[in-house]
Amino acid sequence: MNSYREIYRAEQLPVFQNRMFHCEQSARDCTRGDVVLVQSLDTGLVFNQAFRPELLEYDHDYQNEQGLSAAFQRHLDSMAAIVQRHFAGMGLIEVGCGKGTFLERLQSLGFDVTGLDPTYEGSNPRVVRQYFTPETGIRAGAMILRHVLEHVQDPIEFLAGLLEANGGRGEIYIEVPCLDWIVQRRAWFDIFYEHVNYFRLADLQRMFGRVHESGRCFGGQYLYVVADLATLRRPQYRPEDAFTLPADFMANISASRSRLLQQGTQASSAVWGGASKGVIFSLFMERAGARVDSVIDINPAKQGRYLAATGLRVESPEEGLSRLQAGSDLYVMNSNYLSEIQAMAGNRFNYLLVEHDNI
Repeated sequence: MNSYREIYRAEQLPVFQNRMFHCEQSARDCTRGDVVLVQSLDTGLVFNQAFRPELLEYDHDYQNEQGLSAAFQRHLDSMAAIVQRHFAGMGLIEVGCGKGTFLERLQSLGFDVTGLDPTYEGSNPRVVRQYFTPETGIRAGAMILRHVLEHVQDPIEFLAGLLEANGGRGEIYIEVPCLDWIVQRRAWFDIFYEHVNYFRLADLQRMFGRVHESGRCFGGQYLYVVADLATLRRPQYRPEDAFTLPADFMANISASRSRLLQQGTQASSAVWGGASKGVIFSLFMERAGARVDSVIDINPAKQGRYLAATGLRVESPEEGLSRLQAGSDLYVMNSNYLSEIQAMAGNRFNYLLVEHDNI
């Protein structure tokens, strides 16, 4: 009989952080759900026990493209090098290929790769707009699973389904966010509804009998594992797998709130990053009584549209920076992009990382 230990609770979060809205009111009226993180004392895995998959329906208003950043492009290059190291000469399947950015990078390296994603909107003929099932009739030597496993309700069952669809064989590359990074940086803004599962490196390693390579990447924010999918197994909880959040996990909410309130009512601060981190940070600040002035993002698909829950309008760097006075605060949602943001914005502003001890 499985039992659970509750770890964290947050109520009425938007079910989609990366869905953009056409007006402030529709953004404020977005569908919401609760997050109740628990650890299974059977498997040791951490997940949102309150997750309801029927609340999520991905469509063309969902925007999570990160490829516009040079820093993220470098990350993709390093991950492609890992794929080359282990899967050279193999046919590949990328499950949940999104907008096809990584798939096309692999194609440019000479890989024979097929992508599967029912929400794909591009024109690449190698992408099939459906889920990967035995009925698909496609098999390959290895599979790519980037930022998919954190979104599925039962990751072990999901991986078993991939193994079945691939004829009971194959290698796999998996990439997911890192729970240890969230804890170490006190990144409470990185816990949200879309992510059902929160993995540690040991969790991924315990899922397979044969792991070829594993580690942290993207400044420690992500985890990856290269493994033999045929050795998939249900992980078993061990005492050393026990997980809790530190007592000061939410402490910098107060510091951020105080800083925002000190700026007064003028437009003297902005959040840089209109994606998941920015959505949750802005929402928690609003709930604390310190509404964010504006949000900046480099993605044209987000600009002029509105963030879930708060209804904040996303501005381009040109628009957003032109309204800020010298010395204004820029809250940088992802430290990996700090140097890029500084290069675009110059030295006129205070750059504040919302990770631990940076406010």
